[in-house]
Amino acid sequence: MKLIIAYIQPEKLNDVKQSLYRREVYKMSVTNALGCGQQRGYHEMYRGVDIEVNLLKKVRLEIAVNEDFVEPTIQAIIEGARTGNIGDGKIFVVDLLECIRIRTGERGKVAIG
Repeated sequence: MKLIIAYIQPEKLNDVKQSLYRREVYKMSVTNALGCGQQRGYHEMYRGVDIEVNLLKKVRLEIAVNEDFVEPTIQAIIEGARTGNIGDGKIFVVDLLECIRIRTGERGKVAIG
């Protein structure tokens, strides 16, 4: 079992979801996040004052999958999120030691679904 965490551009969320659905990955958690990477933000003028914006809007996806779905999930995220520009995002794959479905008490692969 793996936990796949991806940070993507907010406007690419719908494309990523559609790409995941085509690969039969339906379960995910989505949260809004702020962050910066290589792009380090930007400057803008607001009422004549130079403002440095270094925390940019991102979307964080968390998807718990069994081993069979790790690579298809990663490929789906890349396909939906890639623009070829700096700031497309990152994907992290973390070992998931345990998963428990609260409703039934099922554990492990069965609980992920």
